[in-house]
Amino acid sequence: MSIGQSIPRVDAWEKVSGRAKYTDDLVDRNALIGKILHSTIANGLVTKMDTGEAEKIPGVVKIITCFDVPDICFPTAGHPWSTDPAHWDPMDRRLLNRRVRLYGDDIAAVIAEDEVAASRALRAIKVEYEEYPVMLTPEESMKEGANLLHENCPNNILKHTSVTDGDFEEAIKEEGLIKFEGDFETPMVQHCHIETVTSWAYMENGRIVIVASTQIPHIIRRIVGQALDIPWGQVRIIKPYIGGGFGNKQDSLYEPLNAYMTTQVGGRLVKLELSREEVFFGTRVRHGEKIHLESWVRPNGRLVARSYTAYSNQGAYGSHGHGIAAKGTNVFRQLYRDEKARKTDIYTVHTNTAAAGAMRGYGTPQTVFAVESHIEDIARQLKLDPLEIRFLNVMPVGFVDPFTKNVNYFDSFHQCVDKGKAYIKWDEKRKLYQNQCGPQRRGVGMSLFWYNTAVWPISIEISSCRMVMNQDGSVQVQLGETEIGQGADTVFTQMAAETLGIPWEQVHVISAQDTDITPFGTGAYGSRQTYVGSAAIKKVALMLKEKVLRCAETLTRMSASSLDIIDGNIVLTTNNNQVLVSLAELATETLYHVDHAEHLTAESTAQVKTNAFSFGCAFAEVEVDIPLGKIKLLDMVNVHDCGRLINPKTAAAQVHGGMSMSIGFGMYEQLLYDPRTGKLLNSNLLDYKLPTMLDHPHLEAQFVENYEPSSAYGTKALGEPPTVPGASAIRNAVLHATGVGINKIPLTPHVLFAEFKAAGLI
Repeated sequence: MSIGQSIPRVDAWEKVSGRAKYTDDLVDRNALIGKILHSTIANGLVTKMDTGEAEKIPGVVKIITCFDVPDICFPTAGHPWSTDPAHWDPMDRRLLNRRVRLYGDDIAAVIAEDEVAASRALRAIKVEYEEYPVMLTPEESMKEGANLLHENCPNNILKHTSVTDGDFEEAIKEEGLIKFEGDFETPMVQHCHIETVTSWAYMENGRIVIVASTQIPHIIRRIVGQALDIPWGQVRIIKPYIGGGFGNKQDSLYEPLNAYMTTQVGGRLVKLELSREEVFFGTRVRHGEKIHLESWVRPNGRLVARSYTAYSNQGAYGSHGHGIAAKGTNVFRQLYRDEKARKTDIYTVHTNTAAAGAMRGYGTPQTVFAVESHIEDIARQLKLDPLEIRFLNVMPVGFVDPFTKNVNYFDSFHQCVDKGKAYIKWDEKRKLYQNQCGPQRRGVGMSLFWYNTAVWPISIEISSCRMVMNQDGSVQVQLGETEIGQGADTVFTQMAAETLGIPWEQVHVISAQDTDITPFGTGAYGSRQTYVGSAAIKKVALMLKEKVLRCAETLTRMSASSLDIIDGNIVLTTNNNQVLVSLAELATETLYHVDHAEHLTAESTAQVKTNAFSFGCAFAEVEVDIPLGKIKLLDMVNVHDCGRLINPKTAAAQVHGGMSMSIGFGMYEQLLYDPRTGKLLNSNLLDYKLPTMLDHPHLEAQFVENYEPSSAYGTKALGEPPTVPGASAIRNAVLHATGVGINKIPLTPHVLFAEFKAAGLI
């Protein structure tokens, strides 16, 4: 049995020894160097560009300006393509932009023999602009008469949706209801993956080959084809090992520009690597959001009706667009079930900030912070137990989502909360910390979360797999689903081994994806890989196993129906699993048989038309220094029902990483802009405050294993959920410690001091 075992990560040795080859490790050191000229205004128009002096610099091969590139708009979001235009992502990007929409927009590119020449050329280019007012917030962008960033977005609103369930106006007329309101704000943050955004491109036999650090190679192929208006088959994408993405690389970032650059120098190899500063402002960020909640509640805590209004800061370009805010509203609508009615009103608005896109959690960390802070405030004001008010309103067992058809099969919320509550010693510490005074105080807080798995039925969900048996009985496995550091290749190995009946050491997952060779799969996002990819693995493994047993039937003269594969051997099930022949012997004999030689392979595609709920909670304990406005996180636990655990250690590692990101989101991280110029002020890892290991307490990961019926191996989303509930759990612990509910994160000393002073604690 491979599944359920904490086998070592199959890529561990290569990575810790430094032998793993990433995109930059593979590039020819004689490659031409590409660099991008970024705008020095946040909003305006490039009126003139003089490249004369730059072109005279020795080593400069080619300069491309925003006046030179094709006038083609293309999308960048890493979603499966749809033939239905209604499902297309915003098509608002060009390779280079004359219309400037953020400080640092891409307006020209230099190709040179080396970095020195390229950097000198950038400094020598002279640019003239027509400048417009800077708009950094949705409120500014939506004002009457505000400058439009995109002509097809009136009032700079990319999209606005409003949905009402039930008769809202009638529901709030019920006698005895108590109305609660709250305004909540979450920041823009950056992914900060270790490997920066890098690619290199060249031409071969009239085709463009791009080696890129991307989560979505097959999707990048399509987007490059669209951006250059060439057949998609003329593009080849290769994805080596990747040093993290967290959703940032679930976008087409600079691969289209890199592809265009090689076409402008006769197909020569061009490397385009972003600095850390460029990654901050030139790639994607998490949407900052402002959320207003109103709830009408009975004195016993039962939610009768609620409304949710959100403004999502999309930044300069559409990327994943309104899908982020829409995913957040699903949290609001499903985590708690209002008795009578609910309504949502959400706006996604363009501003002169970095373009916002996918980031781990995909809109749910923002909404969970607001919803779980709000429910905590209601419990406190009604003097109700914060756990009991949640259980009174939470999604019940047996709930069926009318849109996705997801079913809540288990009482996961109670099961997860019971574990988290026991770990943090909830009852004991709630009493211990309830009557504190003095400058240092402690508190415990918690948060529930809801998440779903993959993207069906919003988008198509398919995954393809190929398996090839070697002469020694081992098996190569190829999928389009990508390993980006999360351990996917390891769980794919275990799944294949389990179904084939061979030791996991005999499964070789090919980690690199190559769109010329690798079966189609849409990549790493939506916590989809072990759910959707597993369907393809199981389907193909069963196909290969059937082929093997039919060959064994010929070799052993036993009926295939009485044969099986166990531990890499062909066994006779009707005789106590007697070993008849090893798989290695069978594979060799089959491949080289004089009369009926056969190469044992299998390949197929699985389309998944289901989805699955993931549930869980976080509990946190904090110590607050009120005069200093400082929080010390003392302890934290996340408990998840992610279905069956394939590899407990890699699952725990996923949770630890997500918890760390939630700590940063709740306590430290935020992008800061100059309101006059729109320039990002902290686009580096010194001024942008990421939490380090010194800022972390022990991070405890626990699980509830409820086998997911819709899944090939009983598993479901775990990649993103761990980053969702942490910020609200920390905020609620601060509320317990101080009595002050703070509705804006990160909870920095600047924020805390002002709130504590306003509350009379300082």
